[in-house]
Amino acid sequence: MCGIVGFLGEAPGPGPSGDATLRVMTDALRHRGPDDAGHWHDEDAAIWLGQRRLSIIDLSPAGHQPMLSANGRFVIVFNGEIYNYLDLRRELDERRTCPWRGHSDTETLLAGFECWGIRRTLERVVGMFAFGVWDRAERTLTLARDRIGEKPLYYGRQGRVLLFGSELKALRAHPAFSATIDRDALALLLRYNYIPTPHSIYQGIRKLEPGTMLSHAMRGPDSTPEPYWSAREAVERSRATPFTGTPAEAVDALETLLKDAIGKQMIADVPLGAFLSGGVDSSTIVALMQAQSSRPVRTFSIGFHEPGFNEAEHAKAVAQHLKTDHTELYVTPAEMLAVVPRLPTLYDEPFADSSQIPTFLVSQIARRNVTVSLSGDAGDELFGGYERYRWVDDIWQRARRVPHPLRVAMARSIKAMPSGGWAGVCSALDTMVPKRFRFAHPEDKLRKLSDILTKRTPEAIYHQLVSHWPSPASVVLGSREPQTIISDPARWPDFGNLTHEMMYLDLVTYLPDDILVKVDRAAMSVSLETRVPFLDHRVVEFAWRLPIEYKVKDGVGKRVLRQVLYRHVPETLIERPKMGFGVPIDAWLRGPLRDWAESLLDESRLRSEGYFDPVPIRQRWREHLSGTRNWQYHLWDVLMFQAWHEAA
Repeated sequence: MCGIVGFLGEAPGPGPSGDATLRVMTDALRHRGPDDAGHWHDEDAAIWLGQRRLSIIDLSPAGHQPMLSANGRFVIVFNGEIYNYLDLRRELDERRTCPWRGHSDTETLLAGFECWGIRRTLERVVGMFAFGVWDRAERTLTLARDRIGEKPLYYGRQGRVLLFGSELKALRAHPAFSATIDRDALALLLRYNYIPTPHSIYQGIRKLEPGTMLSHAMRGPDSTPEPYWSAREAVERSRATPFTGTPAEAVDALETLLKDAIGKQMIADVPLGAFLSGGVDSSTIVALMQAQSSRPVRTFSIGFHEPGFNEAEHAKAVAQHLKTDHTELYVTPAEMLAVVPRLPTLYDEPFADSSQIPTFLVSQIARRNVTVSLSGDAGDELFGGYERYRWVDDIWQRARRVPHPLRVAMARSIKAMPSGGWAGVCSALDTMVPKRFRFAHPEDKLRKLSDILTKRTPEAIYHQLVSHWPSPASVVLGSREPQTIISDPARWPDFGNLTHEMMYLDLVTYLPDDILVKVDRAAMSVSLETRVPFLDHRVVEFAWRLPIEYKVKDGVGKRVLRQVLYRHVPETLIERPKMGFGVPIDAWLRGPLRDWAESLLDESRLRSEGYFDPVPIRQRWREHLSGTRNWQYHLWDVLMFQAWHEAA
């Protein structure tokens, strides 16, 4: 796991030399690679490459980067892991005559480029990665990113220079960088709480899309990314060859695939462990790790003293059953709040998933003991775990029975009640309603229902549920909200199944742009490598071959995955309501974060900075402080941009 950076084009003008600039850019990524730094350049070709290394495999100097291929043609800076590199080496040994210099996966990748070419090598590898490789013969720079998007890669032309790097802070260190905010991307942040690929917060800078490669000649025109693997094509191919075995055979096949993926991801020359929440996904990963380990697996969980947020007790029970070497740490609200000022630096571009806070804390705990940690991310997207999959289907089945004009009238009636009015009505009704049927923030629920009632399709309901600000372009001044995969049905496969549609959209949007960003930045900020076995593309493709009823049935998701887990962990330790990994942002904004938020949301400040219309923001802030509405997600989106902009 590393940080990579580079630029192609003219050396910087007045000021630092190209080599000095490269070193500053590379040092900006020190947290991603504290063990080693490397630099390479060819002034005649106007190419500079830099890397910060977190040593995981082949700790010797033979793993140093930038690395040249054996024949001297290719120079690479590489971030990630190739899990099947030993298999590739055996295949390459049949064609190579020169000895291996070391045993790193980076050297294996370069040998593949020599024998098969870059694209054919990418089609063969199993792993997570982002890299830049310079072809000295063709004078071409190729950038590539793994299939699902575990590892980040930003790129873009600034003046006459093409920049690329793992994080924006490295690109900002180049003298040619122009830090012009992309207001359209800011509108997307308010919509989704993250900035979707290929957009970034800066004009002219893009995120390389997962499963693509981009080749740029030294003096050629700008090129566009080309897929070497397409999630859409992989899903369509898998759906065209469905799994025809029994449910029990599906469990057998999935367990075999997962064991192989996890076994390969347990290869490391440094201490390794796993995050454990006690839920289905992380417990499955840990169970299959322990089944293949001769010693107790190191596991880590974080606990909260607030019962509604604490899963540590469940994680501890699973750890005791599996006999792992378990570490748990209960954190106080003060310890969580102390992370907030660090978020703009940790996340590098505005990012507003508040579970970023506990994710950082559990990464920090793990790093005290290990250098690599496996996680259970992607189980929900692949096996139908999110509650919204059931909600959307249930809501639509009920709503479609009511004529649309009547639903619109009902929505208008709900919205006609003054702010705080419904809360009073529901409070009065609480005396007559059994406790189990009461819920917090009833007005918020009713107003969300009013938005949903107006939708004409279940896909529109899904989009509403994954949105924060419903009309972000009216809040971000001078913006026009771009289309995304979610808002463009022409880019979806034809499933004929609503749940599969939502799972696919989460796979190509929410997973890479929220979940994987959250984990990568949090973990790499403390120099911890994270690995995600569910994202072995063979597991992804197998999951899409399974009939929907093997994944979701009778309101229960992840059915086939649960059966794999129950071979190792008793069902009674797992079955409970899903908690998530949240923090009480709503209460914090009314309490210990109030002054901080008030400063960032000050009306005169918003007007002078000129990014937001302060009227709707201040209205939500007043309603939130009064307790009449819970606007935590809307406000956190704005606050994370404001805090980032202040620190940038």
